Amino acid sequence: MKKLVIIGASGHGKVVADVAVLNGYEAIVFLDDNADIKGVDQYPVVGPTNATEELALAGYDFFVAIGNPVIRKRFLKQLIKEGKGIATLVHPLTAIARDVKIGIGTVIMPGAVINSDTVIGEGCIINTSASVDHDNRIGDYVHISVGAHTAGTVTIGEYSAVCVGASVVNNISICADATVGAGAVVVKDIDKPGTYIGVPAQLMK
Repeated sequence: MKKLVIIGASGHGKVVADVAVLNGYEAIVFLDDNADIKGVDQYPVVGPTNATEELALAGYDFFVAIGNPVIRKRFLKQLIKEGKGIATLVHPLTAIARDVKIGIGTVIMPGAVINSDTVIGEGCIINTSASVDHDNRIGDYVHISVGAHTAGTVTIGEYSAVCVGASVVNNISICADATVGAGAVVVKDIDKPGTYIGVPAQLMK
């Protein structure tokens, strides 16, 4: 039986659990530091986020379902250091080219499209109905949000986010720690961290 611990009892974690079931996980539990949260849907919260050892010995894999990329990295790196099994989750209703590389601890949500010769880093979220076109380099802990799109040959640095409905045209480079706001359109390189909004996307003052 495949068993999974999800760290982070949130709405994101709820969707991750659905994807995990479709990846063959039959036993799913959550860990969260908010003692008031007892469960997520039918899945119990069985302890705080540091209660991993006994579950690992019981044969559970782990997935970090925390939206904040810095915190997500901290948890994932610690689990890797401890030799825990890390799940990478891909919803079956996706279109992913055969040569795409997907990093450990990443989740690909339903309806996502990832085209040829693209590399997705570790701990990423490629969210519902997002598309990532050919020859992209998506850095570690990046979030491509619901309905966001990147065209061909786009590079996105660590911790960055392309928010709901935003678009990035082809041959664009986005630095680390940048946020492309909802509905924005990126038409030139972003080389300074910050939040970019509008059409075309501009740094928010």
